[in-house]
Amino acid sequence: MVIAAPPVRVLLAGEEPDLGAVLDQYLASRGHRVTRVADGRSALRALRSQPFDVALVSSALADLDGLEVLRQAREGTVPPECILTTGRGTLDMAIAAMRLGAYDVLARPYRLPEIEALVRRAWEKGRQASDSRRQATRLSRLDAVPEIRTVHPPLQAVLALAGRAAQAGVPLLIHGEPGTGKAALARALHRASPRGGGPFVEVSAGTVAAARQVAEFFGIEGSARGPATPGLVEQAAGGTLCVEDVERLDAAAQLALSRAVTRGRYKRVGAAHRLEFDVRLMATTSVDLSHEAQLGRTRPELVAVFSSVVIALPPLRDRAVDLAMLAEGFLREVGGPGAALSADAIDALQRYHWPGNLQELRNVLERGVLLSRGAVVEARHLALRVPVAGDGGPPAPVTLAELERRHIGATLERTEWHQGRAAALLGISVKTLYRKIREDGFQRPGARA
Repeated sequence: MVIAAPPVRVLLAGEEPDLGAVLDQYLASRGHRVTRVADGRSALRALRSQPFDVALVSSALADLDGLEVLRQAREGTVPPECILTTGRGTLDMAIAAMRLGAYDVLARPYRLPEIEALVRRAWEKGRQASDSRRQATRLSRLDAVPEIRTVHPPLQAVLALAGRAAQAGVPLLIHGEPGTGKAALARALHRASPRGGGPFVEVSAGTVAAARQVAEFFGIEGSARGPATPGLVEQAAGGTLCVEDVERLDAAAQLALSRAVTRGRYKRVGAAHRLEFDVRLMATTSVDLSHEAQLGRTRPELVAVFSSVVIALPPLRDRAVDLAMLAEGFLREVGGPGAALSADAIDALQRYHWPGNLQELRNVLERGVLLSRGAVVEARHLALRVPVAGDGGPPAPVTLAELERRHIGATLERTEWHQGRAAALLGISVKTLYRKIREDGFQRPGARA
């Protein structure tokens, strides 16, 4: 069973009737929820009355300028990611749209699969921003304690190197599998550095459209059409700029960032004069940048920038000595001071392979606390696939179908089997949830078999 991507709530504003109908039908056929309006004022009314993930706004609206609709759309409390479509695209229009916060500008004619992929990427960026806001309290609490806790000697040596590197001003690359704590370590190194009193600006390279990356990093020069827009480099001046998944930068952005570091100067988009590059650059990656450069996927200039200091974080499966300590620490955070692990739960944790590393450990314990409904979390609450006795190898991989089943089960437990709330949290209809309950054989607690 394949878990389908969730539908995107799309507002389609002002496209020509024939093209709009085709685009509406195509996006709906791809599983998205499309609301189509004919003009700018109708688009603004729709935005005020219901939430949207992505707004496709034509620049040629009958009643309002497309840029004005874009401006008002982006001023909302939870604004959608906006894509401006145009049949007469110019550089000035693209710059104005980006200054107003557009995710991208798309010139007609365009291919339907291209715009559907763009909608999906815009939705992903908005979702990650929303997740970041929801987790701000949790992250601030985690920032108050040491980010990397370990008694594992190799990792202690790595952290000693990291502490010394924090005092230097050279660019720094943190390498490790997803979930090993790369971003948390970057925040700690910033605070320990001479720039610790300055701003710490984070950006995930994969959430910024390739066409906007240079402008996102370096800003846009002011003109008669509007004031200057500072980029991330300017926002991080005097502090640290951390680029997560740096290998996902577009080639042009990789080159521009590398040149800014080596020259110590940069220019906003459209500017004639240069500004000082007053930023400590950090980056995280899960891949070998040198190998990526050999394959032509990463600029050699970017590899050279990060050649001085590379900090490699080991995966959790290599830190068995740390597991009990880490589990107890996470358990106190998610379950309170009275939460505890049973002996069989500790055994299950120690025999699991942890492909998702620290992030997976935290998620497993959070789920265990929800399912236990008590102070003691047992192995059955963790839902881990571990090797059988005598088998020292890694556990069998968990299928997508099994992951989906576990997620549905945990959500039903969390909502005390209120199927309406569970369906809303899962992003599916109550009818679909009922079908999955029947197909997967879920039993309400206390129900007769």
